[in-house]
Amino acid sequence: MKRILLLFAIALMISSAAIAQSQKINWVTFEEALELQKKNPKKIMMDVYTVWCGPCKMLDKNTFSNTDVVEYVNKNFYAVKFNAEGNSVVNYKGAEFKNSGYKEELKTRRNSAHELSRHLGVRAYPTIVYFDEEANVIQPISGYMKPQQIELYLKLFHSNDYKDITSNEQFNIYCKEFKPEFQE
Repeated sequence: MKRILLLFAIALMISSAAIAQSQKINWVTFEEALELQKKNPKKIMMDVYTVWCGPCKMLDKNTFSNTDVVEYVNKNFYAVKFNAEGNSVVNYKGAEFKNSGYKEELKTRRNSAHELSRHLGVRAYPTIVYFDEEANVIQPISGYMKPQQIELYLKLFHSNDYKDITSNEQFNIYCKEFKPEFQE
């Protein structure tokens, strides 16, 4: 009987781990997110990355695969992955953005920056750009973040608390009072 219970417990742990690993962020293109906003307004979280960026890969592996992050993002945001040096053509706010300097032979290495990346104020990778329900840029946040670090920004922008913060001092107070709930 003990052996059966032990085997059952092991099977349960393995299946739970498999389910947790299979949960993924529902990534869509930027244009898909803009269309989805028309039917069901939500904020957009855009991961602006490059194919050669080590911290971008760490963000995918350690943060965007975290169960708490996946659940929160899927529930509260439209999630967009955008290659900052890719060759896609994007229509945003009545303008067309592309990467006219893109070179196919460099697709796995550094390439020229996409016009949309520049327009959004992206200067480093990774950068997460947050948009409101009308697709206006709220704020780009640069750098690698662990789950509890990104949680602060996800909740700050989702709750609209950012609208009440008008100084670095207020932001520092917000950070100090913030109680992270995501597991690392």
